[in-house]
Amino acid sequence: MPVAVGSALAARDHAFRLGPALAALLGAILIQIGTNLVNDLGDFRRGADSGVRLGPPRALAMGWLTVRDVRIGILVSFLAATAVGLYLSSVAGWPVVAIGIVSLLAGAAYTSGPFPLAYNALGEFFVFLFFGFVAVCGTYFVEARANSLDAAIAAIPVGALASAILVVNNVRDLEGDRAAGKRTVAVLLGRRGARAEYILLLLLAYLTPVALVLVGVGPVALMPLLTAPLALYEGLRLFRHEGSALNASLVGTARLHVLFGILFAAGLAIS
Repeated sequence: MPVAVGSALAARDHAFRLGPALAALLGAILIQIGTNLVNDLGDFRRGADSGVRLGPPRALAMGWLTVRDVRIGILVSFLAATAVGLYLSSVAGWPVVAIGIVSLLAGAAYTSGPFPLAYNALGEFFVFLFFGFVAVCGTYFVEARANSLDAAIAAIPVGALASAILVVNNVRDLEGDRAAGKRTVAVLLGRRGARAEYILLLLLAYLTPVALVLVGVGPVALMPLLTAPLALYEGLRLFRHEGSALNASLVGTARLHVLFGILFAAGLAIS
């Protein structure tokens, strides 16, 4: 979705380039794969996946992969992402190198190292930052070779809805995370505070298209507001359920992110 939104803005500005767009998408996917493997390894080693798991099964906890397997997977994913980054740096210059380095470092530090981000209530912030501003603005930059205020604004709902997915995950795992010493925002604020965080993220997402229209973007940018009933449904579901019942809410929020993103990208491209 970040790549789609960034590419849609580039297309609107007559700057869309297929090669860099596909490379940005591949690089983002590879970094996400590596980060997921880091998360699997970090949570396994810190005991966050012990006991009865409420979410989908994890490869290490289930014995499907060994620690060595996961480490190799992390290395391969990040090396492949680096190769993609080298291509993007050849077409868009040194800023891509900086983007790639900080993205890889953030992915590696998510649940590993001396100060794991997800264990210190920084998960949502970094998801918002990298799935939003870094990914959307970075995609626009490698295609248009320029910065864009519209891209920075359009990154807000993309990052907010990605962060909302994490909030559902953390509300579901609150008790297990607390027992494992994982200080998520949900652990610090409790279920009520985390649910309020979820609603605020949704509000931020839906107010952004309105703000874009108010500053001159065409009214078709309001197309993602069509998904508001789904957002309301997911918000109510988060407030009504706990534990493994929230797996459906996790899928629903991810679905909301995709549908919102498709309509948002389409609206921006033709605005």
